[in-house]
Amino acid sequence: MSVTSAPAPFDRTSRAYRRRWWILAVLDLSLLAVVVDNSILNVAIPTLQRELQASTTQLQWIVDSYTLVFAGLLLTAGTVGDRYGRRGGLQFGMTVFGIGSVASALASTPTQLIVTRAVMGIGAAFIMPATLSIIANTFPPEERGRAIALWAALAGIASALGPISGGLLLAHFAWGSIFLVNVPIVLLAIVAGVFLIPTSRDPSHARLDVVGALLSMLGLAALVYAIIEAPQAGWTAPGTVVPLAAAVALLGAFAAWEAHSEHPMLDVSFFADARFTAASAGITLVFFAMFGAMFLLTQYFQLVMGYSAVQTGVRLLPMALTMMVVAPLSTRLVERFGTRVVVAAGMLCTTFALASYATLPATGISYPADVMWRMMVMAGGMGLVMAPATESIMGSLPRAKSGVGSAVNDTTRQVGGALGVAVIGSLMTTIYGPRLASALDAAGLPLPAPVLARAESGLGFALAIAEQAPPAVGATITAAARSAFVSGLHGGAIVAAVASFLGFAVVARWLPARPEPVAEPVGTPEVAAAPALGE
Repeated sequence: MSVTSAPAPFDRTSRAYRRRWWILAVLDLSLLAVVVDNSILNVAIPTLQRELQASTTQLQWIVDSYTLVFAGLLLTAGTVGDRYGRRGGLQFGMTVFGIGSVASALASTPTQLIVTRAVMGIGAAFIMPATLSIIANTFPPEERGRAIALWAALAGIASALGPISGGLLLAHFAWGSIFLVNVPIVLLAIVAGVFLIPTSRDPSHARLDVVGALLSMLGLAALVYAIIEAPQAGWTAPGTVVPLAAAVALLGAFAAWEAHSEHPMLDVSFFADARFTAASAGITLVFFAMFGAMFLLTQYFQLVMGYSAVQTGVRLLPMALTMMVVAPLSTRLVERFGTRVVVAAGMLCTTFALASYATLPATGISYPADVMWRMMVMAGGMGLVMAPATESIMGSLPRAKSGVGSAVNDTTRQVGGALGVAVIGSLMTTIYGPRLASALDAAGLPLPAPVLARAESGLGFALAIAEQAPPAVGATITAAARSAFVSGLHGGAIVAAVASFLGFAVVARWLPARPEPVAEPVGTPEVAAAPALGE
């Protein structure tokens, strides 16, 4: 395949270019459904346990079946969009996501809901890479950073809207409403997409790399499965070690296959570009830190501060609003100071905020004085990181490969986030259990072994035990459990801060300050307009 020595000129005469901001609105609407659904379910866990009589393991897999399928399919879905049409990939994903949403709302058993959530994961895997890759092929280079910043800001807002909307829906409607709310969003996005979004594809028309697709799906699924199982089974248990070893072997085989394939799904030479690799590493580490910290912080709100799910969602809004302001602003800062300075500064802000979580109190807590400013500093740092780092990944690749580039970006987020929850959650549990037992012994209140074991398995269980005890005993258990949890939160915050600082070091050392022109294949991109609307 011949390559030009400079980027192919961007078509500024097309109807897609004239309507690019409307196209972005449709893409953001599609993204909204996926991100809100991913966060809304956490609020519904107690309701699902009661209504479906789901066990703890079933509840875990109601959440994780979506994540497992989503992460495992991302690379393949991005490649399919590049080669067969990104608009078609997006609309296929929205259709599957909508069908899965209706089926989830109608599920009557935990097993059915696990399966339907997996179907939703299939749809999401086609939606996420398509949104970014269509942005890359619709916006010219000088506007792409701004469009991606708005895309990233919406993702932050949607994460906070999930708990709020979920709590309101559950307060007034049946639990299935948290899935049915997706349906009008899906229908509107599909119809608007037909008339507004052009289709684009890789002009090389290379055949699909079936072996690479299978290796990537199996390898990523095994990796995410091991990460999900580790906190429950233990990091050295066979249930964790075996899938982790399989993931290493499969992903190693995938890399070897792609390096020698005539039509690779993921050209491993992309990783030789410091801009691509450093930005991917930075996003992985910041999502590791963010997801791990938020996993503990939401529990801190509800179990230590005593907020309801809706109240917790409301108190997350300052973080979302900060990200909404900072993410678009990051584009202008990059133009003035360069990508490296902005992303590194964001990493340092995030590191500082996470380190400050290690001083959160267990009693006498003031939301504005103790929590809100920390969240806003963290959100500001992440707003400086996510949009420029994402643009670095997308801008370092030819537009013809934007689908797989977007899939790499989304995969780093999913794997980093899942690993953050697993590692930081495991560390918190490791600290929490012994601290609780020690505090109860010091208070002269040793619990029977079975009761203590249940209390040590989580703060929620300890508080439930305290409610059933006599008032004085219950107050002692509650104080000891909350203090032990906050000690675990402090340890997790330090690990998250270390991960964020490592991301700073990677970015400061290897992320280029300014992008280099990307050589484009001749004929890139191959675009067909959407049907005319009002013309």
